[in-house]
Amino acid sequence: MLSGIWLGFFIVAFLSAVYQWLIVGNPDIFSQVVNATFDMARLSVEIAIGLIGVLCLWLGFFHIAERGGLIRWLAKGLGPLFRHLMPDVPPNHPAAGSMTMNLAANMLGLDNAATPLGLKAMQDLQSLNPQPDTASDPQILFLVLNTSSVTLLPVTIFLYRAQQGSADPTAVFIPILLATSASTLAGLLMVSWIQRLKLWHPVVLAYFAGFAVLLAALVTYLGGLDPAALSARSSLIGNLVLFGVIIAFLILAWRQGVDVYASFIDGAKMGFDVCVKLIPFLVGMLVAIGVLRASGALESLLVILRHLFEWLGVNTDFVAALPTAIMKPLSGSGARAMMLETMDTYGTDSFPATVAAIVQGSTETTFYVLAVYFGSVGIRRVRHAVACGLIADVTGITTAIAVGYWFFH
Repeated sequence: MLSGIWLGFFIVAFLSAVYQWLIVGNPDIFSQVVNATFDMARLSVEIAIGLIGVLCLWLGFFHIAERGGLIRWLAKGLGPLFRHLMPDVPPNHPAAGSMTMNLAANMLGLDNAATPLGLKAMQDLQSLNPQPDTASDPQILFLVLNTSSVTLLPVTIFLYRAQQGSADPTAVFIPILLATSASTLAGLLMVSWIQRLKLWHPVVLAYFAGFAVLLAALVTYLGGLDPAALSARSSLIGNLVLFGVIIAFLILAWRQGVDVYASFIDGAKMGFDVCVKLIPFLVGMLVAIGVLRASGALESLLVILRHLFEWLGVNTDFVAALPTAIMKPLSGSGARAMMLETMDTYGTDSFPATVAAIVQGSTETTFYVLAVYFGSVGIRRVRHAVACGLIADVTGITTAIAVGYWFFH
């Protein structure tokens, strides 16, 4: 399926470029498309190189956690849940702990920490994969949970809105929380339906109920703060938890008699190899996205959608935010650029810009996550991962638009 989508990007881009040349009269379009391939290839390498340091850092800390036994404790605590959601993963396997740490980092909006932890989790799951070139059921569920990405503290969105002069940068906090929760639920339900997982089991329901209570408590606590205090408290909690995790890794391993520095070096050595393996997959995906943008196909789709919603009698105030929604599954940096462009064009606190910000925080970048996570372990056959990830994306984006109207229109 991924191969067909990738090929489709190039075909659509070519047809759009031909239209721009022959009908619109833009003779420079092919130059723009070709330049986009070079730009995206260069960007792919820059992304991979930029990941080396943070991967070395977090794989080093994670190796310390493994040596100190923290992963085993986490795996034991979440063992009952993962045994029902991922029956192919043995009890107390390191994958349970690494997946837990990745999902926790995503919830806190700690993207730099979440990516290397996610790559480690995918490697752990790959060790159980009987078909190394084909995604296993646990790997697909893990990837979909990452693409839907429940974000409890979307500090990055707050910062962008503040930088662009928003009078209330954290006004989108609750809408983002609702949208990202909806995308995660949709992705989980879709994967469970395909893999025939029993979500109604009492153990699974108990974990979900506990998460719901914690989520409600967090919303109640943060919802009572004024916007300035909410932004400051969100940033404090996220960074405090992140550094607290590092200290916990070090102290627990040291108490177990582990040589923490030597363990860190051993784990950090893996970072460079992982980044080198990522480059071909990043080049392939980002170049395809780049030609799609440069050819004008994306803008043409936006015009069609606006006319369609007008014909249906639907309010089209949100259409200006759709570039962010369209780019979100394809490119995180592209979606971020679209969001900032909408803010600059319409005003940071305008309805389209506010909806774009909610969309940006509602879900992760499916094709980027797929290329990075599956590419790091050499998986080429992704099975139903793309379909489930896109369903989660569509649900999150649709909910983002709906809550945008609910809160701000």
